[in-house]
Amino acid sequence: MHSFKQKYLVNFWDTLKAMIALAIIASIYFGFFGTGWQVTGEMTRWGGEFLELFGLDTSQYSYYNMTNLSGNPLTRYEGLVLIGMFLGALIAAFLANKVKFRLPASGIRITQAIIGGLLSGFGARLAFGCNLLDFFTGLPYFSLHTWEFAIFMVLGIFVATKVGKLKIFMPKTTLEKCGVKGKGITHDKNRANRHFKYGLVLFIITLMWLIYLFSTTEPFALKVKSSFLPLGLIFGLIFGFVISRAQVCFTSCFRDLFLFGRDNAAKGAYYGMIIATFIVFILMLNDYSAFVRNISLAVAIGAFLFGFGIVFAGGCECGWTYRAAEGQVHFMIVGVANFAGTAILALVYDKIPAWIKEGPKIQLINELGALPALALNVGFLLLSLALIFAYKRHFFAKRRA
Repeated sequence: MHSFKQKYLVNFWDTLKAMIALAIIASIYFGFFGTGWQVTGEMTRWGGEFLELFGLDTSQYSYYNMTNLSGNPLTRYEGLVLIGMFLGALIAAFLANKVKFRLPASGIRITQAIIGGLLSGFGARLAFGCNLLDFFTGLPYFSLHTWEFAIFMVLGIFVATKVGKLKIFMPKTTLEKCGVKGKGITHDKNRANRHFKYGLVLFIITLMWLIYLFSTTEPFALKVKSSFLPLGLIFGLIFGFVISRAQVCFTSCFRDLFLFGRDNAAKGAYYGMIIATFIVFILMLNDYSAFVRNISLAVAIGAFLFGFGIVFAGGCECGWTYRAAEGQVHFMIVGVANFAGTAILALVYDKIPAWIKEGPKIQLINELGALPALALNVGFLLLSLALIFAYKRHFFAKRRA
């Protein structure tokens, strides 16, 4: 029992394997809900509902009409997915004794959290999706706009890694004497046991809520919207738990590749997307349909701002979620700024010129046929993997030189 606890609940999981598992789980999610794993869309709804408390008439804004503010987070399955992610991450953090209140390291880090969070929230909604909907679960869905998003997101990440090296953003460290009068730091030996119990209690409470949802809905009558609620909570809990245990942050996929030559997360993401492509392909041959967005300047700008923002802030939606659950105030600020960014986009969306937002919708299966579309999509993913391997070799060859 102790070895199981240590291996699966305390020690971190392998990020590459977790990425593959998340891609498969997200494909199953598509099988139930007919959509990708999305976070910022529900954040936009929460932001709109928050503004309504102060008298804003959201019906006057086309973006809020498109996102559909009917119901509330507890009556929308997307709301329970997001709540479940927070709960899953918090449960995992408590079980592993990772919860500790930590303030930002410096004022410049707070500034980065605010600016980065605003940019990533704004950019994600301008592109109608973040790294989850338009990249990780988006690329397997055969909509060409997701490849546009991926290219400009990676470009934004690359630029942000260069900006982050500027002297003003480099961390300033000072050596300090630990302890008081030579006594050192007191170690709380019972803290891990207490936190493990807190995690178990929170899990039991969540389980009771889940049982209640199953008892008050028809969980597998998928034509009834309320039946999605317990399933939404289950998937959210799984997503949140996995990203916390494996420390999954899509920011690190390419940031760590560009900065340190580490490709574990990036490889895991692409391996997972290749597997997901085949699963989604089979589902789509059986009358499933996935979302298709416009190829537009808005997607390019939004993706670039999103990529830049997540690196500048230090974390994407997954990253700030599990780190905030661990008690890191910096990422709580990133999360609040993320919500604010989605709200700002919704409020100014009608003022953005139509030529920026408009463009063709290209679904590869419809345009090319099933097998050619599959070959092209998988080919793009394999090419991306080859570029990752090539960049890593170039990175270390340059360092050796």
